[in-house]
Amino acid sequence: MSLKNGNDYIESLRGLKLNVYAFGERIENIVDYPLFRPHINSAAITYELAHDASTEDLVTATSHITGKKISRFTHIHQSTEDLLKKVKMLRMIANRTGTCYQRCVGFDALNATYSVSYEIDQALGTNYHERFRSYLEYIQENDLMVAGAMTDPKGDRGLIPSRQKDPDLFVHIVEKNDKGIVIRGAKAHQTGIINSHEMLIMPTVAMTENDKAYAVVCAIPSDASGVLHIFGRQTNDQRRLEGEIDQGNALYGIVGGEALTILNDVFVPWERVFMCEEYQFAGLLVERFASLHRSNYGGCKGGVSDVIIGAAAAIAEYNGAAKASHVRDKIVEMVHLTETLYSGSLACSCEGVPTPSGAYLVDPMLANTVKQNVTRYIYEICRLAHDIAGGFMATLPSEKDLKHPEIGPYIEKYLKGVDSVPTIDRIRMARLIENMTGGTALVESMHGAGSPQAQRVMILRQANLDRKKSLAQKLAGIQVSSNSMVHD
Repeated sequence: MSLKNGNDYIESLRGLKLNVYAFGERIENIVDYPLFRPHINSAAITYELAHDASTEDLVTATSHITGKKISRFTHIHQSTEDLLKKVKMLRMIANRTGTCYQRCVGFDALNATYSVSYEIDQALGTNYHERFRSYLEYIQENDLMVAGAMTDPKGDRGLIPSRQKDPDLFVHIVEKNDKGIVIRGAKAHQTGIINSHEMLIMPTVAMTENDKAYAVVCAIPSDASGVLHIFGRQTNDQRRLEGEIDQGNALYGIVGGEALTILNDVFVPWERVFMCEEYQFAGLLVERFASLHRSNYGGCKGGVSDVIIGAAAAIAEYNGAAKASHVRDKIVEMVHLTETLYSGSLACSCEGVPTPSGAYLVDPMLANTVKQNVTRYIYEICRLAHDIAGGFMATLPSEKDLKHPEIGPYIEKYLKGVDSVPTIDRIRMARLIENMTGGTALVESMHGAGSPQAQRVMILRQANLDRKKSLAQKLAGIQVSSNSMVHD
């Protein structure tokens, strides 16, 4: 099959028979439902740009399996150049959408599973990697969107999966037979899952032998029997059902359309199973996926921040404050923070290395540093945008009031900024800033790809403190035994 365009992708979703609920109702038609459509539009852009001569070099790649032109979102990284193009692609698309376009999680899940399935086979003589290559070829040939499903509800965070009172709080295998396996549980906060064709299920933590039933990696269609999606609420999401201006980013929405996905005894045939009780490799898969996914954030959040900076600069002009030195200084700080995030993503990509499978992996230390910075810098970028915009952003009357024949003219009159800018443009820009810098968008920056503490654990693990101590000891003239020295 050829690469899908945006319309092909949207029409392909009509063929899915999803079991989706939102606001207490089952939604039969996800494509035309206004709560979902902005997220679908943002994902569609990733398909459309593959046919744009100015962007196709970033958005497409050559499959190392078939030699065909494919979407980069289904590609396995074959070089540091691939890793760099990924980051540049993410920033470019975020510039166009101003929000999440949802394909990154599945992209990183495919790459993590590719390399880890190879290493399981090498160690244990299984054939998971061959199965996965066949599945990957199917994804590439049909240009499908894959949701990476890693996060479990987790229950009591102080207990391992096998010690939970309710065993379903982590996805686990409840049956194995000659045809396949049956899994039960749930995946939480799943980005773009209701408008994905496939789900790639992965463990969310390292496992012990007692947890082996929870060590499962497998692929299932998003509309498979036993799958139920419950769409999550987001800040101001009701506005999508009411109008256009109050949404801020009316076409593409904010964040990625997350859902709680229930797996009620879902059957998975063996050809779609890529880890089955090999608990020793669960932690490796989690680390590979986390490094790949955390490396993205300087790209996608850098791109989103570009839009926030532009909106802040525009609202300063509309307010008549663009020439004020303190406003210009705040814009400079926002730019500095954004480029710092982006440079981190580029750095961890430049330092990437091949895994035994041949697939390339980013530098884990630098990737985790990128995401740790995002948990701080995005908040500061948003704070500065609020500072520049002014308090009216948070107290604007509704779109219905603006369009009301009696009270609308008062809004036009009293919310005017500089004379050359229509009041409605000032309102639109303020709404965009409001929606891009508050609520769900900030929480996702904090907890997407793992909580800040998860990155700090990885940073400490990668820090090689013994080597750093040895460097200091040498310079200080302190004699240490060779047994205590750690070298490169």
